Amino acid sequence: MRASPTPPKEGLRSGKKQIFIDKILRFKKMNPNKKNSLLSSPAPSGRVGVGRIIISGGGTGGHIFPAIAIANAIKLKYPNSEILFVGAEGKMEMEKVPAAGYKIVGLPIMGIQRKLTLQNLKVPFKLLYSLIKARKIIKEFKPNVVVGVGGYASGPLLKIATSMGVPALLQEQNSYPGVTNKILAKKVQKICVAYHGMEQFFPKEKIVFTGNPVRQDIVDLTNKREIGLAEFGLSADKKVVLVIGGSLGARTINESIDAGLDLISENNMQLLWQTGKGYAEIAAESVKKYSNKGIVTMPFIASMDLAYAVADVVISRAGALSVSELCLTEKPSILVPSPNVAEDHQTKNAMALVNQHAAILVKDVNAKTELISALIELVENTSTQEQLKKNIKLLAKPDAASQIADEVIKLIK
Repeated sequence: MRASPTPPKEGLRSGKKQIFIDKILRFKKMNPNKKNSLLSSPAPSGRVGVGRIIISGGGTGGHIFPAIAIANAIKLKYPNSEILFVGAEGKMEMEKVPAAGYKIVGLPIMGIQRKLTLQNLKVPFKLLYSLIKARKIIKEFKPNVVVGVGGYASGPLLKIATSMGVPALLQEQNSYPGVTNKILAKKVQKICVAYHGMEQFFPKEKIVFTGNPVRQDIVDLTNKREIGLAEFGLSADKKVVLVIGGSLGARTINESIDAGLDLISENNMQLLWQTGKGYAEIAAESVKKYSNKGIVTMPFIASMDLAYAVADVVISRAGALSVSELCLTEKPSILVPSPNVAEDHQTKNAMALVNQHAAILVKDVNAKTELISALIELVENTSTQEQLKKNIKLLAKPDAASQIADEVIKLIK
């Protein structure tokens, strides 16, 4: 009769188990960031072109598109650089940045609501968690330099980065900076600005005048007008008015245009109207009777290069990106600054153009009574259009993204 196999001794089993555990521990010491790591290759050596760069900010297209323009300029000059975006969870950058080909990580940051709401009770806790997460991101990614472009995520990320000794660059888009950027300016190494006279807010020795970066596809609109007219179904025989209230839309502008559709049509104008998602259905219903008269509405215009190419006159908010794009595309413009922004910076942006006779200002509170009449007057006055085009061209900075990219690379150790 065959003997039954002798069961292994408990000590032997425990010994093998301990050897296995020791191997795991040794592996983790050698690869501390292996799990959920943001690194895709070993830590940078410091050579220009192989550095890691974090670009932080977002919330609206006015922050996102310049950030992407900076990233593209860096990649063009230094293809081996690694770029990570840090944005705010639930904001549009979480979709726009991956669509542009870059990785993004979100912070749970949120802004304080202007109206009284229980949501504001979450702000301190979200800020604390965002600071903790920002520290984790920086420890894992090991950036050589961080760039802040404004928006919810920019504050926590740059605050932690500068406290950890990471070189930082601030890109201030507006003519009047917000409180967060004024505080961060004391800690960062460089501040790229779009307006002269910013030494009243920032240390003079840190300031570099670069202008605001814009989408590369609008830098040259040559031969795009015919393509744009076909794209939007517009005629070459009538003036085209482009209405852009920012990526999220602008209620006052929308309501003013809606109320003035008859006058716009009667004065032989065509309309390319970006309404924003919230007003899209109302606008679509309003323009049904003008279906054959060149009145086109869209929630969001993806091909902004074609929109600018077809535009003879532009009605716009005065966000930093919009103003920079209007300067670059040399469009006669009526600016309606939003009153719902910190420090009323859109009015200050607009006045920087108005004081140079490079744009026309209509206050938001007066838009419903003055906007359409101002539009008709401008469309009918070609000499005013030419003067505005000539003056606004002088304010353009087509190489802004490239200049900012150079400043970023200078900070890589």
